[in-house]
Amino acid sequence: MSRRAVDAAGRSGASADAGSSGASAVSGWPGAAPASGAVPASGAAPASGAAPASSAVPASGAAPTAGADDTAVHPYIPNSIPDVRAEMLAAVGATDIEELYAEIPARLRLHRPLDLPPALRSEAELVREVGGLLERNRSTRELVSFLGAGCYEHQVPAVCDEINGRAEFLTAYAGEPYEDHGRFQALFEYCSMLGELLEMDVVTVPVYDGYQAAATALRMAARVTGRTRLLLTDAIGRDKRAKIADYCAPDLALDTVPFDAGSGELDRGALATLLRDDVAAVYVEQPNALGVVETGLAEMVEAAHRAGALAIVSVDPSTLGVLAPPAAFGADLACGDIQPLGIHQHYGGGHGGFIASHDDPRIVMQYPSRLFGIAPTRVAGEYGFGDVAYERTSFALREEGHEWVGTAAALWGITAGVYLALMGPQGMRELGESEMARTRYAMQRLGTLPGVRIPFGRSHHVQEFVVDLSGTGRTVAEVNRALLERGILGGADLAGQFPGLGQAALYAVTEVRTQADIDALAGALEEVLA
Repeated sequence: MSRRAVDAAGRSGASADAGSSGASAVSGWPGAAPASGAVPASGAAPASGAAPASSAVPASGAAPTAGADDTAVHPYIPNSIPDVRAEMLAAVGATDIEELYAEIPARLRLHRPLDLPPALRSEAELVREVGGLLERNRSTRELVSFLGAGCYEHQVPAVCDEINGRAEFLTAYAGEPYEDHGRFQALFEYCSMLGELLEMDVVTVPVYDGYQAAATALRMAARVTGRTRLLLTDAIGRDKRAKIADYCAPDLALDTVPFDAGSGELDRGALATLLRDDVAAVYVEQPNALGVVETGLAEMVEAAHRAGALAIVSVDPSTLGVLAPPAAFGADLACGDIQPLGIHQHYGGGHGGFIASHDDPRIVMQYPSRLFGIAPTRVAGEYGFGDVAYERTSFALREEGHEWVGTAAALWGITAGVYLALMGPQGMRELGESEMARTRYAMQRLGTLPGVRIPFGRSHHVQEFVVDLSGTGRTVAEVNRALLERGILGGADLAGQFPGLGQAALYAVTEVRTQADIDALAGALEEVLA
């Protein structure tokens, strides 16, 4: 329970003894004694072992409809105490909670309890229930994973979890100066280190994920140029493209630039044909969604600039120890996801997006999210950290803002900052070299299996590559089910996203995969395909 919730519970007469696993969080909950010193809201202490009638819970455990049972007291809802509820209703001039729903037409109301399982009446029951649900998952802790496609299993140094679990970071919401205990500086340090890795001057505080970062970068380009067409590489995940399309609708049009069937890289001839004077930006990924390293970025950027468009490159930051950053080729904006930088997969929840650029006022003033900077204070030798150009954000402009910006993912920025500080330039280089070597070994090993083909085998790869199973007579789905039975997560199924590639899967090989893991995968595939 948050401190705010605990304070609210105390004000409403509820006990906030969240440290007791078997006790209720609300004074007077059936079968639970109030916390030491706590007095029920009614002011009367219940008889030993007895619960007040107002705290009864329906036997079915179903949530009541409005007005069906206004006396139920819930352990995590302090305002459910009858006296508190009555006081709140009186404050708004209502005699019954039903009056609050009067504007909702009867045809839209349920008129029956929700179909929910019985209520969990203690924290111990809650822990047991949630624990049982979690045990049904099989994660990359138990399975050998070759699954990537945007969410990767990397080694997470223990110090990353140690730092991001500190109270001043974990519980901070907006980190305003009067309550900040180093959060602004931690985010400034993160932005500085990521900027150094990207060779860019300006880096945002993390947005929700890499998808939003890409979409926002494209909208920024449209505002800078005043144009409405966007050219996107076709070597992009279809889920990501769909999210970009949603975010850019309805005023921006998206066109696709095909990739070369032989190399998997952007077809630069097709790009030249599509570039016209209404194009705001050209967007590519490095490496792309097929795992292929784009070797023609300089030509792509030059072509975009000749047409008056901006060049945007989405990059995996974990590869920048071995790949030149987008800025080295003249890209105007770089974006991506920081999940590979010391953040657990969290079942898809460990994501945060970044956007970066040079210190060009035309572009900087189009950032919708917060930017942190450093400035000297009145005390000589001391520095402070805070917002830069705050007036351009939606916090300041409200409905006139460039885009709406919410809470974002600042905690993951602090985590990524810890990771980058720990790794340093040499560590990032070793990470990239390790991934490249493992990936090439896996490509060679799987390419020897009967019926298996590596479509873009002559192109450069860092940590992902495409495997074509069409020659085996088996579908990717069938093969992945068989691998899962053997404790292995196979590659992401591309058959639906890229039907032209046949029964293709995208395999990821990060630094945590050993040669023994790769050999085990090859052996399992050989057995499954026999």
